[in-house]
Amino acid sequence: METLHATCLPSTSTLAGWVADARTRTLALVDDLGDEQMMGPRLAIINPLLWEIGHVAWFQEKWVLRHVLGRAALRADADCLYDSSAIPHDTRWDLPLPSRRDTYAYLAEVRDRLVDALARDGASPELRYHALYTVFHEDMHDEAFTYTRQTLGFRPPALPARPVAAGGPLPGDVEIPGGTYLLGAAPEEPFVFDNEKWAHAVEVAPFRIARAAVTQGEYAAFVEHGGYHRSELWSAAGWEWRRRAGVEGPLYWRREGSAWLRRDFDRWLPLEPHRAVVHVSAYEAEAWCAWADRRLPSEAEWEAAAAGAGPRRRRFPWGEEPPDAERANLDGLCLGCTEVGALAAGDTPEGCRQLLGNVWEWTATDFAPYPGFTPDPYREYSQPWFHTHRVLRGGAWTTRSRMLRNTCRNFYTPDRRDVWAGFRTCAR
Repeated sequence: METLHATCLPSTSTLAGWVADARTRTLALVDDLGDEQMMGPRLAIINPLLWEIGHVAWFQEKWVLRHVLGRAALRADADCLYDSSAIPHDTRWDLPLPSRRDTYAYLAEVRDRLVDALARDGASPELRYHALYTVFHEDMHDEAFTYTRQTLGFRPPALPARPVAAGGPLPGDVEIPGGTYLLGAAPEEPFVFDNEKWAHAVEVAPFRIARAAVTQGEYAAFVEHGGYHRSELWSAAGWEWRRRAGVEGPLYWRREGSAWLRRDFDRWLPLEPHRAVVHVSAYEAEAWCAWADRRLPSEAEWEAAAAGAGPRRRRFPWGEEPPDAERANLDGLCLGCTEVGALAAGDTPEGCRQLLGNVWEWTATDFAPYPGFTPDPYREYSQPWFHTHRVLRGGAWTTRSRMLRNTCRNFYTPDRRDVWAGFRTCAR
């Protein structure tokens, strides 16, 4: 947060609208669930939803109402209940959580006080910055709510949805010339996360990258050729993960006769061959690449393909215009992945498609700080996860478009396959 570009931050009215919209999305993702579902089983990869929605309100209260505005806590027990940095994950099911009704009231009061503060004090860049940060924090938890529902086999979220776009396959590679590229965000960006700071020159050799992400049909061929039982295709760490976890095939897939089915929330559907494969770990992606004589792109290669070279890099793969429904599958509008040939309006000039949206894309790069890294006020966002996680790029169908740019970095441990992750490959 070294520089706050107040003139570039969203207006107070836009921010107030985003605060309300994020809270509406949060409630829409949990409101149809029963009280037992709101707690769910004790699993390492998810939180109890009742705890998590309270955490969303607490984070906003802590960083805006308390940190920026200096106001007293709305709940005396809030830090003891919702501070994710201090409360071990496994204990969150055992906390004396407020009732669902009281949790909803807490969410509403924090939202209303923040909207009122923006109306009164919206000229403050610090207030606007932290308000925006908490919106994006809520957006990320909203994405987690969708994969929690998938993990637990709940019905699809009750969101307005449009038909999933067709488009078929999109084979082939595009050539990206070698040279000096910038990796990371420029200081004039109105908002960036600390792990994007700052743009720095990297040398990239010429490479060829796939026009589209790997499809379910392409991945099924790997499975049918015994890919999960051929140790030579896996890294040592990947094979050990597969063995220890007892992984015999893709998550949420099953055979029925000669056909593959996939579980979409609470429904089993025939596998759509041209849709991007999702719910694969980085280890699985690497094994597929070894089988297909391909490789994952580095983080620098991915950003070079998305943004291009030179001082006037593209902010989005297609240019400067923000994402919309014709360019990218974002914002939960399709309630799932599209076929990889859809949304041609979002192509890069070279012909890569869906670099933003549809599925997060694994890269070959470990999550590490850029040169000169310093943490932002919320120090726990990036710093604790360096060198243990893997970088993903591009966003998924449930990611909110307002928080994405070419420079955004996501990060998960390479064994995670419950999240909305797929992959795109490069020629060896």
